Amino acid sequence: MQELIALLKAKNLTIGSCESFTAGLFCASLASVSGASAVLKGGVVTYATCIKTDVVHVDKNIVDTYGVISKECAIEMAKKAQQLLDVDICVSFTGNAGPSAMEGKPAGEVYCAIADHDDVIAYQLQIQEERNKVREEAVRFMCQKLCERLS
Repeated sequence: MQELIALLKAKNLTIGSCESFTAGLFCASLASVSGASAVLKGGVVTYATCIKTDVVHVDKNIVDTYGVISKECAIEMAKKAQQLLDVDICVSFTGNAGPSAMEGKPAGEVYCAIADHDDVIAYQLQIQEERNKVREEAVRFMCQKLCERLS
């Protein structure tokens, strides 16, 4: 996380998050680094579907068509939260941490996205771990992807 904060500072960029199954873990991890306030504007925890649609304004048709555990939902979460939070970069996390299937999707199926002013990139992961390890691994993975993108 320190490397990510340093890269964001060096490029004078702000960041925010829209998190479902990670429940704010990404934002909290960033905030654990001294100096994070220079780049971290905030995050939205959208654990319930109604928060995705009513607060962040994820298109209900996307949720109805693809489900909340989908690449399409992750992309929409990142784009809409980027606007809502007025940040340069927004990261989204949606998925099934387990232990059982949800929306017909297995435990460990995760979708994340990074939205910036130019485009949105989405990632699909299948993480075979217990619930909290799935959450931690998704956050670690996205931190790595952000660092690669900013380097």
